[in-house]
Amino acid sequence: MKNCIFKTIALAIALCTGIIGSVYAQEITRNNEGTYFYTSITIPPGAETMYLSGSGARPLEDGSWGDMEQQTINTFSRFKETLESQGWSLSDVVQVRAFAVSGEDGLDFAGFNAGYSQFFGTDENPNKPVRSFVEIAGLVVDGWLVEIEIRAARMP
Repeated sequence: MKNCIFKTIALAIALCTGIIGSVYAQEITRNNEGTYFYTSITIPPGAETMYLSGSGARPLEDGSWGDMEQQTINTFSRFKETLESQGWSLSDVVQVRAFAVSGEDGLDFAGFNAGYSQFFGTDENPNKPVRSFVEIAGLVVDGWLVEIEIRAARMP
């Protein structure tokens, strides 16, 4: 019993003095960088996370929706505003899921990448998330070519 109490006290002292604290001071790690995304990201215990619901572009002033690139830029610009209003940033984004429909000329994957690359892997934000891009038959909002959802994580 005396030995058990000693071990408990020693563990408490180690935690308080930071001897074991370094185990918990881990970083978010990104692995296998590609042109637009990483293939895996590891988020250690204790990280804060934020999930942003799927969202799409807002109509332009003339009532049109714009092409895939414009819609992607509009959507990520609004995500950026939301994140920053809550003390986060796009560099905290660790996952992007995009659901896209074909426009009149087919699925504009290049347009999505052109808009997306203005927000990730840049001088302002060199971080890239993991990513999924899925073609679907349609979206709930007429006019949307893409709906995007994101997940952010950061160490406290």
